[in-house]
Amino acid sequence: MARSTARKRALNTLFEADVKGQEILSLLDERIAYPGAQTPLPEYAIEIVRGVAHHRRTIDKAIGDTLNSWEVKRMPAIDRNLARMATWEIVYNDEIPTGVAIDEALALAKTLAGEETPDFLYGVLSTIEKKSNDIRQEEIQWQEERAAQAAVQEADSRVSEGDSADAADKDVTEVTEEKNFSDISIHDFHDAPSSIPVDNNSDDYPADESGVSSAQGK
Repeated sequence: MARSTARKRALNTLFEADVKGQEILSLLDERIAYPGAQTPLPEYAIEIVRGVAHHRRTIDKAIGDTLNSWEVKRMPAIDRNLARMATWEIVYNDEIPTGVAIDEALALAKTLAGEETPDFLYGVLSTIEKKSNDIRQEEIQWQEERAAQAAVQEADSRVSEGDSADAADKDVTEVTEEKNFSDISIHDFHDAPSSIPVDNNSDDYPADESGVSSAQGK
């Protein structure tokens, strides 16, 4: 199937996900599994949609940087997704000449978007073409920063878990020691020798009639 057709099918999927507020890859999975009355999505359409989904943060930032005071979210949905699709081809697909990517996007804009869209889109995509290397490099740096932050957070989490485990062990030890002490009964001392010697013949306690000292009866 021609790539022009694949681009249109990719645009339909991106547009639908945008309008529905659905995750791009979620809708793509649905369209792959259940194409409905349409023919299965072309491989290149799937590649475009996945590419836009994976690089959406960078793609939207690149588009936004060309708009000055305008915002990507305020663009018409069809214009926004045409720009996303073409930006992915320009920045990330080295197999497609930049001129072809721009011309294909403009051709779709002329049939699907408003009158002003082709000129607007040409300005956006031409600027992105000039900055494509910088855009890629910025994404690499952003990914490295995210990886570094994730590593720091994981290390902090492990330290926190270790501190919690140490505190729990300490609490268990203290509770065990207290329990062992409280479990001691007075009966445990019955068979133990007295540390104080007792004088059974003490005169302090006179013997009763049985001859047993009163001290022994105490």
